[in-house]
Amino acid sequence: MPRIRVIVLGMIQQDSRLLVSEGFDPVKQNYFYRALGGGIEFGETSLEALKREFHEELQAELMNIRYLGCLENLFTYDGKPGHELVQLYRCDFADRTFYQREEILFSDSDQTYTAQWIERDRFQSGELRLVPPEALQYIEF
Repeated sequence: MPRIRVIVLGMIQQDSRLLVSEGFDPVKQNYFYRALGGGIEFGETSLEALKREFHEELQAELMNIRYLGCLENLFTYDGKPGHELVQLYRCDFADRTFYQREEILFSDSDQTYTAQWIERDRFQSGELRLVPPEALQYIEF
């Protein structure tokens, strides 16, 4: 039986750029972008999960963490329905060198991914798709 997944995402923005990872849906043949984060474990608060995910995947510490809200995300990926509750935070890197990198490699389980800084206007214009779509309202313009 399908389950609702509870995740946490940290929106990190520097000036006009947003840090996101790229995903690809092989069925729809299109790309999408999402802020970084991951699953919340049983007994863990969303804030604890946010800090843990960034520490595990990027070896990064966060600061200026502010809760933005909870988004409900219903979607189809790889031909299968998905349902997420997303705890969304705005945050900054404690280590300022992360803002100077064009790409940031990170690992989740046995896969390596790339996070990249993308101009926020590309999401606002609809050129690129940010997921969940409601996260667009939390980008600072």
